[in-house]
Amino acid sequence: MRRLHGRVVLASHNAGKVREFHALMAPFGIELVSAGALGLPEPEETGSTFEANALLKARAAAHAAGLPALSDDSGFSLEALGGAPDIYSARWAAPSKDFAVAMRKVEAALQARRATTPEARRAWFTCVLAIAWPDGDAVAFRGEVHGTAVWPPRGEHGFGYDPVFVPDGGTRTFGEMTPEAKDAISHRAQAFAKLKAACLD
Repeated sequence: MRRLHGRVVLASHNAGKVREFHALMAPFGIELVSAGALGLPEPEETGSTFEANALLKARAAAHAAGLPALSDDSGFSLEALGGAPDIYSARWAAPSKDFAVAMRKVEAALQARRATTPEARRAWFTCVLAIAWPDGDAVAFRGEVHGTAVWPPRGEHGFGYDPVFVPDGGTRTFGEMTPEAKDAISHRAQAFAKLKAACLD
């Protein structure tokens, strides 16, 4: 497996993700620069899976920047909604990317299905991290964390759907956890552990 070193592009314009990845990559001496900072366009996510979209974004950034690129495709899923919103999690936030809107849509959909008990509100986050090199070589790593959807939203930390998700074995939402506590158990942390073992250690 090829190793990551030096300057790496993070194929994201999401400020929350940029912050999380800076914290994850800093101990390895990686100089992380975001696609947004480089003025790279966001490619259209045309894949039907998290893996396909993560690889698409990483390859586009690696090609545009001439550097190795790291991308993340992640989403929130609910058992009662047949796995939705899944890869369309960001689209539920409308063009303004307002996740308060997205969380209200999720709750309305759960209420419409009378999913009111914890057992009926099973949920999970998925994260796929992909690394691509300018020559087209690429690899992807998947992580998941399972739990329960709650309402109303709780907590000011995190981003996206974090305030309505309580991981199994916990009582606080991701939005109520410190970044360090979330990073220890999150879907992104699990995917990153696999990436680290393959490309950084």
